[in-house]
Amino acid sequence: MKETGKKIGRGLVLMLMLAAMASMTVLAADGDAPPPAMYATFASLVPPVVAIVLALITKEVYSSLFVGILVGGLFYSGFQFEGTVTHIFENGFIAVLSDGYNVGILIFLVILGAMVSLMNRAGGSAAFGRWAKEKIKSRAGAQLSTIVLGVLIFIDDYFNCLTVGSVMRPVTDRHNVSRAKLAYLIDATAAPVCIIAPISSWAAAVTGFVEGEDGFSIFIRAIPYNFYALFTIAMMIILVVMKFDYGPMAAHEKNAMKGDLFSTGKKEEKEVEVETANPNGKVMDLVVPILVLIICCIVGMIYTGGFFSGADFVTAFSNSDASVGLALGSFFAMVITIIFYSVRRVLGFTDCMACLPNGFKAMVPAILILTFAWTLKAMTDSLGAAEFVAGAVEQAAGGLMNLLPAIIFLVGCFLAFATGTSWGTFGILIPIVVAVFEKSDPQLMIISIAACMAGAVCGDHCSPISDTTIMASAGAQCDHVNHVTTQLPYVITVAAVSFVTYLLAGFVKSVWITLPVGLALLVGVLLIIKNNQREKNM
Repeated sequence: MKETGKKIGRGLVLMLMLAAMASMTVLAADGDAPPPAMYATFASLVPPVVAIVLALITKEVYSSLFVGILVGGLFYSGFQFEGTVTHIFENGFIAVLSDGYNVGILIFLVILGAMVSLMNRAGGSAAFGRWAKEKIKSRAGAQLSTIVLGVLIFIDDYFNCLTVGSVMRPVTDRHNVSRAKLAYLIDATAAPVCIIAPISSWAAAVTGFVEGEDGFSIFIRAIPYNFYALFTIAMMIILVVMKFDYGPMAAHEKNAMKGDLFSTGKKEEKEVEVETANPNGKVMDLVVPILVLIICCIVGMIYTGGFFSGADFVTAFSNSDASVGLALGSFFAMVITIIFYSVRRVLGFTDCMACLPNGFKAMVPAILILTFAWTLKAMTDSLGAAEFVAGAVEQAAGGLMNLLPAIIFLVGCFLAFATGTSWGTFGILIPIVVAVFEKSDPQLMIISIAACMAGAVCGDHCSPISDTTIMASAGAQCDHVNHVTTQLPYVITVAAVSFVTYLLAGFVKSVWITLPVGLALLVGVLLIIKNNQREKNM
C-alpha cells in the first residue's frame, strides 16, 4: 500500500511537470501584471488541499508540499512555464527565506537545537531521566507529567514543542509511550494552551488583529468561550486517566507496549545521533538552562515590545515581536548555558562548540518542512485565498447571526487546515467579526471571536503543513505523517463537540451553561467510544 501511494505521488508530480512543460510560454517581464484568472476563487485553496491529500496518501511530506507549491505556481501563471518557475522561486522560496520574521524563527530553532545538544552532552537529560525513573512510576504518570510541563510552558508554541519534547522524550520512552502519543501531548499543549494564556505570543497576535477595540480585554473575555482549546486539554487528561486510546493511536500505543515506539518496523527511525553524555551530569544541568531559556525569552519579547522604554508589562507583551524576541532570548540563554557548563566543568569550551553543528543537524528536517510550508502559504496568498474566504464569510453573515459562531468555527477550521496557519486565519476572520458585531451585539462578538480563535487552533492543530504540528513532530522525534494521522481522530472528536457547543452558545450566550454542557458532552462521547472498543475486543 505504501509503495502504491509513493507511485501515485510520483505520477502526479510527473504529470504536473509535463503539463507545465507542454504550456511553455515565455512571459514578458511585467511588474504591473494583473491578478491571475483564478484570484480569490475556490482554486486558491486547491494547492494546500493537494499537498495535504498527497501527504496522507504517500506518507511523504517533502514531495507532497512541493507538488502543492507547483500547483499554486501553475494556477498563478496560467500554466506558463517561465511564470511558474519564477513565481515559485522569487515570490516563494526566496521571499519567505528573506522575510525577517521567518529568519528569526529559524535562528530560534537552530539555537534551541544547539541547547538540546548541550543539555544532552552535559548529562542533564540523562540525570533527569534517572530522577524521573525514581519519581514517575507509571505510563499515566509520564503522560500527565508531559501535560503539566506543556501547560507550564505557555509563552510560545514553538518553544513549548521543542522544550517539552527534549525534556520528556527519555521519560516517555522508558515507560513505553509511543512517539505518536508523545507528539500528540506536545501538540495539544502548545497552541491550545497558548491561545488561552494572556501572557503569550498568541495573545499578542490576536490583540493586534482587533482594530478599534481594546484587544487585550476582548482576548481575556473570550477565553471561557474558547471551547476547542479547553476541551482539548480536558480530553488529554481524560484519555490518560481512563487509560484508553482509539483510532490509529491505539495501534501505536499497543506496539509501544511491545517495545516498538514508532510503529514503523524501524526502531531507529528519527533517532538523532547518540551523543556521549557526561556521567557526572546532574538534574540542575537540565533545569537551570531551561529556566534561563524561559526567563531570557520573556525578557527578549518584552524588550521588543518597548518594556525598557517605558511601556508596562502587558502592553509590552501585546506589542512584542515573537520572532526577534525568541531569537534574542534563546541566544543569550545559550551563552549563559555555555558559561554555566564551563564554570561547573561538566563541558569544556571545545565540547560546547561541537554541540552547535549537531543541534543544527537535528533541526534540518523541521527547517526544511517549515520552508516548504511557508512557500505553500505564499502561493495561496498570491491566489487571493484571504479575499475568497473573507467574501464567503461576509455573505453568510446576513440572517444567520445566532448560527454565526458555529459557522465561523467551521470556516476557521477549514482555512487553518488548508493553509497551515492559525495567525493568518486570525488576521482574515477577526476584523470581519468585529465589523459585523461591534455595534449590533457585543456579547455575540466575543463568542464569535472566540470561535474564530478556536477554529484556527483546531485547523492548525491537525494540519500536516502547520508549523506547530511540524514542531511537535520534531520535538517528539516522531514521523510527521504518523503524528498527523494518529492525532486526526482526536481533533475531529473535540471539533465536533466544540461545534455543537458553539451552536448552543449562539443562542444561550452564557458560558455558565455552554461550558458545562460541552464538557459533559465530551465525557459522554469518550465513554461511548471506550464502551464500543471494549465490545469489539470481547
